[in-house]
Order: sequence, then structure tokens, then C-alpha cells
Amino acid sequence: MARDAGRRPTIYDVAKEAGVATSTVSRALANPDRVNERTREHVLAVAERLGYRINPLARALPSGRTQTLALCVSDVTNPHFFGIIRGAEQQTRASGYTLILGDTEESPELESNHVERLGGSVDGFVIAASRMADAEIRELAGKHRLALISRQVDGVPSVMVDHEDGTRQILEHLASLGHTSVIYLAGPRRSWTAAKRWQVIRSTARQLGMTPTRLGPFPPAVRGGAAAADAAIGQGATAAIAHNDLLAIGMLRRLAGRGVRVPADISVVGYDDIFGADFCSPPLTTLAGPFEEAGRLAVDLLLGSRDGRTRARPASQVVLPSHLAIRESTGPAPRPR
Repeated sequence: MARDAGRRPTIYDVAKEAGVATSTVSRALANPDRVNERTREHVLAVAERLGYRINPLARALPSGRTQTLALCVSDVTNPHFFGIIRGAEQQTRASGYTLILGDTEESPELESNHVERLGGSVDGFVIAASRMADAEIRELAGKHRLALISRQVDGVPSVMVDHEDGTRQILEHLASLGHTSVIYLAGPRRSWTAAKRWQVIRSTARQLGMTPTRLGPFPPAVRGGAAAADAAIGQGATAAIAHNDLLAIGMLRRLAGRGVRVPADISVVGYDDIFGADFCSPPLTTLAGPFEEAGRLAVDLLLGSRDGRTRARPASQVVLPSHLAIRESTGPAPRPR
């Protein structure tokens, strides 16, 4: 059969070459059980000989599935999400799906826009560190297959590292070093984890006889560290817990520039144990967790949801263990001058 050189073969080319109707080709490729084996093998052989490749969107028309998932993260430049992305990609690929990535830039509006715009092109969404309100997440979950990471909403499957127990580990570590007060440098106002961490810091600190103070919000990035460090110094803090490792690393830089010794003058703790947390000076004490596993499990929960929509099931709220990686940025509380 003569075709224009360089033109990709179409389903019509396959049908003409195979001597069958285009509908037969479509069924043989997308719904093989609906044609007899001999016809299916003949169509597949012709398609392979012509170099025909199935258009995933066209294939989705009869089945309603695109074999594609979307992962939305609040800040794609944050190394914290590298493990989540890798884990989600590995599990998506192992399940025969393709993963696309969206950056929501800490914006709940961008999150909802991504879901609404991509809703007809993907089979489901994993949203990491969502900034949307609970009611908005429930509304979207009622229309789309949805799973969350580092966020919990009743009725929506989710995976998160245990920040409650991890935060208690941080406070107990600082108390054991003799610190009697602690400053929490908070992240974005809409951060669900920031609010939960502060609740645990406040209750645990009081149980341990420590005085907790919350400052912020600060941008959860290195650039936010200078203002966070200055605020901690202004409060006379001996121990500071940053919203994440990027903020903590920015604090370390600012403290060094101001001649404040870490940990001799102030101890600093972060969250997430990102790549590079043990390379900074001094190496950062931080809360670590299996974030690659979180990405894999979120995809599993997403693909396991029934009828293409989420259902309220207690087993769908997965909490993974965390542990404190103790390094040189924390030390004994300085003696009063």
C-alpha cells in the first residue's frame, strides 16, 4: 500500500491494508475480546508491520481510561518531593500507567485548576501537601479519583509520614539536651502539616516543662531562612524548629553570617531529611521518613479506589513511621550568661 513518505500510519491505513472495517481495527486494538482471535492476530500483525501506534486519547474513548495519572506537588523545586515523585513514578510504571507532574506553587487555586483541566485526560490524581480546604478536596474527590500525600481528609485515601510522633521525638530530644523553651518557625498559613505540628509542639512542650513560641509564617524555602533566623535571635531562643529543611538551611546560613554559633548558641531542627541536609554546616538534625514509599502507596490507593471514585474506608488512611536523624545542629542548651 502506497503512503506518503514520513507520514505516520493511521487506523484507516491499517483497516485498508488488513481488509477490514475501521471499527474492527478499533475493537482489535482497544477491546480484543470483542473480535475473534484470528482477526485480532491479523490486525495486530498489519499494525506492527505498518508501524502504527495507538493514540492513548483515542484508545480512552471506548474504555473511558487513559492509563495516565497526575501527581501535583506544592513546590516542584523543593527536594522533599524528589522521593515522593520517584516512588509514585515507579509504582505508576509498574502498574502500566504513565505519570505526569504538575507544580501548584503553594496555590490552592492552581491545585483545583489542575484537577479541573486535566480531569478528562487522566484517570486520577495524587496531590502532595495540598493547600486546598477540606471541603474543596471532598468536592473534587466526589468527581475525580483522588489520593493525598501529607494531608488527611475524611473519606479521601491518603498517605503521610507520622509527623505527630516525629514532632514529639524532636521535643523530647531538645528537652534531653536541657532546653527549656522552643521556637517554631512556621510555614505557609494554608499548610495543614504546619498547623498539626504546632498543636503537637504546644502540647508536648508543656508536658515536658518547656515554653513553646510560634513565629511566622515564613516562605518554606532557603530565602525565608534569614528572616526566620533573625526572629529566633530576637526571641532569645536556644532551640528552633523550622517548618522544613530548606528553611532550616537558610537559617544556618544567616546565623553563621551573624556570628551565632550552632549549636553552641542555638540548636536548629528541620523536617523532611532532604538531600543535602547532612552536607550543610553543621549537618542538620531533621525528621526523616520513607517518602518514596509514600509515593508508591498513594498510587496504590488511587488505583485501588472503587468505581473510579474514593470511598470512606478506614484502611485508606495510611500513616508511615518517622524517625529523628540526629546530627550536629543540635546540642546542649547554653548556660545562662
